[in-house]
Amino acid sequence: MGAQVSTQQRSSDHGEVLSVHSLDKWNTQFQNSKTSNKLMVIDFSAAWCGPCKFIEPAVHDLAVEFTDVDFIKIDIDELPDVAKDFDVQAMPTFVLLKKGKERDRLVGVKKDELHRLIEKHRF
Repeated sequence: MGAQVSTQQRSSDHGEVLSVHSLDKWNTQFQNSKTSNKLMVIDFSAAWCGPCKFIEPAVHDLAVEFTDVDFIKIDIDELPDVAKDFDVQAMPTFVLLKKGKERDRLVGVKKDELHRLIEKHRF
């Protein structure tokens, strides 16, 4: 299946977005989120999605701003079962999880709204 983690994006501890490319890696991240107090923002996108590409730099900027939040990127074509589990119907879809439970969700290219939701749920 190729690399599980993109070489350019290893850890959100440094304000980066972790790209998850395998179900095993996703399951590990999801299990870790259940025992963590950290907010997890999942960016469901696809390589062919124009709006996803458009908002990607903004998501990276948010990861730099909110180093206390885990940012995960999932390509729905690579991990369709995960997208189905979260009932992703359109892209980009951002799902905000805390302790393994969905706290909020945002569909579309709305950087200011995503920023507001992260502020609301991160503590």
